[in-house]
Amino acid sequence: MKVLVVGSGGREHALCRALTRDPRVGSIVCAPGNAGTADIAEPRSLDVADPDAVAALAEEVRAELTIVGPEVPLVAGVADELRARGLPVFGPSGAAARLEGSKAFAKDVMRAAGVPTAAARDHNEVEPALADLDAFGPPYVVKYDGLAAGKGVTVTDDRDAAVAAVRGCLRGPDDRVVLEEYLDGPEVSLFAVVAEDGTVLPLLPAQDHKRIGDGDTGPNTGGMGAYTPLPWASRGLSADIVATVIRPTVAELARRGTPFTGLLYAGLALTAHGPRVVEFNVRFGDPETQAILALLTTPLTDVLTGRRAPVWRSGAAITVVMAAAGYPGAPRLGDPIRGLAAAGKLAGVDVLHAGTRRDDEGTVVSAGGRVLSVTAIGSNLESARGSAYEAISRISLPGAQYRTDIGDPARLRHAADVRRAGPAQLPDDEEK
Repeated sequence: MKVLVVGSGGREHALCRALTRDPRVGSIVCAPGNAGTADIAEPRSLDVADPDAVAALAEEVRAELTIVGPEVPLVAGVADELRARGLPVFGPSGAAARLEGSKAFAKDVMRAAGVPTAAARDHNEVEPALADLDAFGPPYVVKYDGLAAGKGVTVTDDRDAAVAAVRGCLRGPDDRVVLEEYLDGPEVSLFAVVAEDGTVLPLLPAQDHKRIGDGDTGPNTGGMGAYTPLPWASRGLSADIVATVIRPTVAELARRGTPFTGLLYAGLALTAHGPRVVEFNVRFGDPETQAILALLTTPLTDVLTGRRAPVWRSGAAITVVMAAAGYPGAPRLGDPIRGLAAAGKLAGVDVLHAGTRRDDEGTVVSAGGRVLSVTAIGSNLESARGSAYEAISRISLPGAQYRTDIGDPARLRHAADVRRAGPAQLPDDEEK
């Protein structure tokens, strides 16, 4: 089988790496790819937001499956164009992808489906939005309605900052802002494959870390690290989320005439009253994908097509993102990256590229905000964590930023304490 992977980030490198372990896959094309994917997949230039260009490339390379990584092409209707040409694709239609493309649409779907989520209101004018801002009160949660590369959310106790965020979201006549109640509790990401025949296959739950700094400080990013599985979570967590969130959402979209197939990603807060959806994404999340796929033993194409349920290796996986100087504001590009080979020689470590390219001399240099996803597996989270940070110590990237508390034992204990303090959230589950 020949597989086309669309995208250029750490998620796409992780997908390509998993495909190399799939006996069904003979060759991989990654478009446009990066310096890391070029080592295991054929790179091709591509405007990923152009449905015709993506479909034409899939036809040219005779792809037997196209996996669309980023959200932008999905919202633009890339999967629709591929299906219209009779080309197999993993990803939802543009109409179904509005679950991520519009937070207001997602809230409407959740309300209709009875999916537990935060109370919310959306506006396209500043003054009514500011009135609702005060009605919700601090901590203020302000979300841009459209796509914002994971950085369109402001959570703050500072009203002035929240007001500025509202105004920043409403700069054009077509802009909308969503205001929400704040959800307290540990956050969890659950990915579920929704096959063409309606089969739902949940993957391992993971926890992402969005803020740039240790202790969840600083601005939001696309994600600075993740780990899986969650030692503090209940055994029935995934089944509970599938029953109360994934299946009702898929059913509501089908009722509206926009059936969902692909990867449905629920970001949730485990509150004292049960899991509540914070947001939906309609594709593999980054950096959770890097950690989750590191533990997958089932051939990836079997999972994506619904042929087989995923089977996982024992142990744990962790991903720590190395970001460029200046990220998430104005990342510095073109810095040389040294020590990649030395880091990759560590047992259980995979250095996945995100924002990288090779310069004219063949040196790998930074080419984006999030530059590398250092992923490690181990017999437990502590050993995986040690390997990941040992690998990072071998890599040189001028001005690199990375968090030192991904998978930190103190944070895990805190999550467990919070969960135990709210037993109503998953009343029928047993502790691991």
